[in-house]
Amino acid sequence: MNTEIRTSTWLWGSISAIFLWFIYLYPLASLNAALLGVDIWWHVLLPALLPFLVMAELLLGFGVVHFIGTILDPFMRPIFRVPGIGGFVMAMGFASGYPVAAKLTAQLHSQGMLSQAESTRLVAFCTTSDPIFLIGAVAVGFFARPDLALVLAVAHYSAALLLGVCMRFTSFSSNEEPPQVFHTAQSTHSRGSLLYKAWTAMHEAKAADGRLFGQLLQDALRSAFSLILIIGGLVVFFSVVITLLDQVGIVTLLNGTLGLVLYVTGLPLSLSPVIIDGLFEVTLGAKAAGMAVANSSLLASAALTVFILSWGGFSVHAQVASLLHGTGVAYRTFFFARLGHGVLAALLLVLYWPVLGPAAS
Repeated sequence: MNTEIRTSTWLWGSISAIFLWFIYLYPLASLNAALLGVDIWWHVLLPALLPFLVMAELLLGFGVVHFIGTILDPFMRPIFRVPGIGGFVMAMGFASGYPVAAKLTAQLHSQGMLSQAESTRLVAFCTTSDPIFLIGAVAVGFFARPDLALVLAVAHYSAALLLGVCMRFTSFSSNEEPPQVFHTAQSTHSRGSLLYKAWTAMHEAKAADGRLFGQLLQDALRSAFSLILIIGGLVVFFSVVITLLDQVGIVTLLNGTLGLVLYVTGLPLSLSPVIIDGLFEVTLGAKAAGMAVANSSLLASAALTVFILSWGGFSVHAQVASLLHGTGVAYRTFFFARLGHGVLAALLLVLYWPVLGPAAS
């Protein structure tokens, strides 16, 4: 065992033991935090994600992804430097939110339809919040401002697209060619219209899959529930972690440090708890931002909220990292992509605010 692995083992082992001791010291707070995480999972994440995950599996099994991939290939490659199936990942990721894009990317990579570099680019800019959460939970629920939804959504998704364009100029490996499986599937239909090629590719993909609808639906449900349970566990875990850090005074220490930074930059000190919560978990951070409006400007709270939605929180980061294990996609790249998405979204929101922001800010 080399020194790096030994050090990592001792570090994470020690941290785990410390948090286990914290749970022993604060059992009631830990229980309440876990219940809060379960409530978020049951009432928000489960109903929002399950239909999209099941439909994505069905579309993959029926070859619709190959149809979409062939149609969109002439557009996705020049703009984002990914094959046409990236359009399917982007649409599903934008519509259903994190971590669906990572799940689909990992699945398409395992089937040989995405290279490592293409997988890296896709996950970097397709990991977004879903519109239902952004509009219903954040704008209406947390801020009680339905008129805030438009500027949040436009800033969030346009920043993701801009990040995707920027990512096309990056190289992650010496092999940037399309995977052989997808390349061969396209080359066998070199004649005929684009629609004919897409239709033929879909039928061939369905024939290669071979599963009947009943079996396909069972597999889709099994895969969807497996992922949702992992997501729920991570949400509960980070909810407990944040609470324990608050109980032992670490959050207070971080708030003091951030408060000094906010004071120097001229931003309201009330935004400090928002940053701490949003660093770990999106829902908690967005909720804190809505509560902070009373002590800060709506523009500042909205800009910080769209940053949190784009950053994703370490809870989403852990979900994506677990899904991408074995694909060769480096977490470091995903981390900086989330950070870049957050900064871009916040800047774009400030830019859009005079035109798309609420009339009374």
